[in-house]
Amino acid sequence: MALAQRLDLRQAQTLVMTPQLQQAIKLLQLSNIELSDFVDREIEQNPLLERDSGPSDGGSDPVVNGEAAGGLDGPGGAEPGSSLADSFNGRDDGPALPPSDGRTRDTVELTSSDTMGASSESPLDTDFENVYSDDRFSDGSDGGNEVYGSYNERGGRSGFEDDDSNLEATLTGQISLRDHLTEQLKIDLPEHGDQLIGLALIDMLDEAGWLTGFDAAALAEQLGCDAARVERVLAACQRFDPPGIFARSLKECLAIQLREKNRLDPAMQALLDNLELLAARNLAGIMKVCGVDAEDVADMVSDIRKLNPKPALLFDHTPAQLVTPDILMRANPGGGWLIDLNPDTLPRVLVNQRYFARISNVARNKADKDYLSEKFQSANWLVKSLHQRATTILKVASEIIRQQDAFFIHGVSHLKPLILRDIAEAIGMHESTVSRVTTNKFMATQRGVFELKYFFTSAIQGADGQAAHSAEAVRHRIKAMIDAEKAEDVLSDDKLVDILRAEGIDIARRTVAKYREAMKIPSSVQRRRAKMSRM
Repeated sequence: MALAQRLDLRQAQTLVMTPQLQQAIKLLQLSNIELSDFVDREIEQNPLLERDSGPSDGGSDPVVNGEAAGGLDGPGGAEPGSSLADSFNGRDDGPALPPSDGRTRDTVELTSSDTMGASSESPLDTDFENVYSDDRFSDGSDGGNEVYGSYNERGGRSGFEDDDSNLEATLTGQISLRDHLTEQLKIDLPEHGDQLIGLALIDMLDEAGWLTGFDAAALAEQLGCDAARVERVLAACQRFDPPGIFARSLKECLAIQLREKNRLDPAMQALLDNLELLAARNLAGIMKVCGVDAEDVADMVSDIRKLNPKPALLFDHTPAQLVTPDILMRANPGGGWLIDLNPDTLPRVLVNQRYFARISNVARNKADKDYLSEKFQSANWLVKSLHQRATTILKVASEIIRQQDAFFIHGVSHLKPLILRDIAEAIGMHESTVSRVTTNKFMATQRGVFELKYFFTSAIQGADGQAAHSAEAVRHRIKAMIDAEKAEDVLSDDKLVDILRAEGIDIARRTVAKYREAMKIPSSVQRRRAKMSRM
């Protein structure tokens, strides 16, 4: 067979994931906190990027993320190349793209007729100036005192003669559990060796204040002492405040607190040895093992309910992390809904084109010009990607509200079955794009703050074979029926199935049991015992 060289021309379609496209996709799934950190890192690395902290002072002509481009799946905006060419030609008298006030204008109005339009008059898009005038340090000229002026504009004190500290604004320090236990350790265990063992025990406490999986022999070998000494120090530490600390199990935690109250009698000890009977509400079994009557059992159970099974949580001073919604939704007085992107979660990034034009004119070698060109294109692409992200989030949220309009009007019982494909087909995007947009994004509504993922639920077939019901709405219906049941008429899973089928919901018994267990609702037998014990 002869060997020969050939030149063929073939046509093929491939998808190339450029670094810029990868960045735009990555920005979609970032939460507002992660996005803010990402933008901060980009600003540190790119000298042409800066945050817009207020109205422009005329020193730079910005390209703002609210004016850069369209949606992620739509056509792009102005090409960075044209702005780059204008800047290299020395055009520093105006921006390459249309001027902007530094805010993203993404306001959508949803009406009952399913029309959507931009509303630029939304109060959330209004510029609020945070300027405080103070003439005490001004000499009457236009220049004034720039140092004091900038300090006042940042909300600081008007002058340096007012040096009094605001004591009312000072937060009081919260003592930690370790500090609280260490102080008691120094008093109750004066020996240095015992204090070292006590400090090791403190370090082994979990978030509940227990010594989970504690092994005295292993700790003694690690510290080079006897196991009996470790047990003696542990017994002393178990008398510390709060009561129940340093327990190795729930039984021991409750016993320590009952001993502190002088309520640990033989009958109570027998109850602690059979806590599984108490969990199952088996009053007859408790009376048998404890040798007491029903009245004594009620008193013992009442004493146990007053105890704290997790004593360390009394010193848990971690502040609750509030969720900042990405989308703000409110009712339109004329009907329908108004949707805004939360301006607090949108980073306002500027590209300083005047600074770029000035330094590009003094760049002499090719390496400097290439560096400036790369940073300018990277900055423009970041601004474009941020706008694409905001536009895509608004588009997806608008379609979700259209699909779940009955939920916002009537409540969770009217939540419709919804999957990612439904939203993707309605807005002309891919399912993966919708999945990224709905990840770690929250929407504030008149019914509370919900993650966008909450509105996507599977469907349960209706009894008529046509209508479908949302799984979340069915779970809500099951919980409502169980909450309304009486002690003498507790609903079993079979009874719940019959009621739901009578309401047009075709559901299996195992599905009802799965939903009930997921909501941490006990079985009908346990609920009946619990209700009877409270009568």
